[in-house]
Amino acid sequence: MSWVQTVRERARDRFTAAAARTPPPYLGPEEGPMRPEPVRVVEQPPTTDDVLPSGIRTAGAWALRFILFVVAAYLALRLISVLRVVIIPVVVAILLAALFQPVAALLVKRGMKRSLAAGLVLITALIVVFGGLSLIIRTFINQLDDLSAKVSDGVNEVQKWLSQGPLHLSDAQLSQYVDRARDAVTSHQGALTSGALSTAGTLGEVVTGFFLVLFTLFFFLRDGRQIWTFLTRLLPRDARLPTARAGHYSWHTLVSYVHATVLVAFVDAVGIGIGLLILRVPLAIPLAALVFLGAFIPVVGATLSGVVAILVALVTRGPVTALIVLIIVIAVQQLEGHILQPLIMGRAVALHPLAVILAIASGIVVAGIVGGLIAVPLLAVLNTAIRYLVRHPDGRPTPDSQPPGTQDPEVGADKETVP
Repeated sequence: MSWVQTVRERARDRFTAAAARTPPPYLGPEEGPMRPEPVRVVEQPPTTDDVLPSGIRTAGAWALRFILFVVAAYLALRLISVLRVVIIPVVVAILLAALFQPVAALLVKRGMKRSLAAGLVLITALIVVFGGLSLIIRTFINQLDDLSAKVSDGVNEVQKWLSQGPLHLSDAQLSQYVDRARDAVTSHQGALTSGALSTAGTLGEVVTGFFLVLFTLFFFLRDGRQIWTFLTRLLPRDARLPTARAGHYSWHTLVSYVHATVLVAFVDAVGIGIGLLILRVPLAIPLAALVFLGAFIPVVGATLSGVVAILVALVTRGPVTALIVLIIVIAVQQLEGHILQPLIMGRAVALHPLAVILAIASGIVVAGIVGGLIAVPLLAVLNTAIRYLVRHPDGRPTPDSQPPGTQDPEVGADKETVP
């Protein structure tokens, strides 16, 4: 019964090794296979992953990333604020390049040198801008005396209407309100002056910015494609083609947006300006120019400039003329909102009206008037670039060679120009 004795000895060895937590002795081939090492349980203190639920851990990870993103955005805004004298002229030059680049490209296609085409376009733009400004300033100076007298008469008419109209305000109440308004302006004069200086900048900054715009615009018109190619070569090799293609489509979106904005602004200015000229409202041409400039701030710009025209008509020509101007402004705004915007702007960029309003408000809060001007085109460019990179991360062109996101969002996602 030697095999029974062998089994007993092996069992005794296993129990002894398990009790002592030591590995059992090795058994050779003649005695049997190697016995496995017993499992050892080691107690460890609980970690955060064991205590906190998975949802809280995920939220904490996202919160950390959000904080890092906010810090990076804050540092970027601080850097932009320090370099605003350089960055703002460059941004203005980009918008102007988007406006004039098709003309320069057409001249180059006709056989003209790139430098000559860029210089010709730049000089023509300067002549048109300064010619228009001189006409507006001359009109304003010629009508200033007449306007001052009519404004005084208009203010008297408004006071008369307030006292004899449905409000029945007494002269003492009117004087009290006028004194309050004067005191408010006087008390906030320092804040108004500092705000105007911070918005307009010093004379040196304005002159520097003007020449930076000219030089930057010239080189953008002449070497824009080469500049973008150089910038994309700084990226990793795998990111060059997608980034270059996204920039190509974003540039076409910006060009379409700027051209559509100029056309809509021109229609607004012509419509309201013709109405002011027919009604013989003073400063009709400067007010039309104000409407044209205000239309570059979508949704709110043309409305605010139209309100200025209504107020000028009220104090110079009376309430009846002001009411007619109000009807003209509303009619032009309806034409823009229901015909021009869907027909022209909808083909240029697909942005929801809420996104436009929030972008304008954020731009004004961050960078004032300049921020309100560039907020919507910046959002349009980012919209095109992000849509393209999400759907074509390998850099393939779109099937119809059109920029992504140029369809009106009310049409539906199934009819967008991207697959």
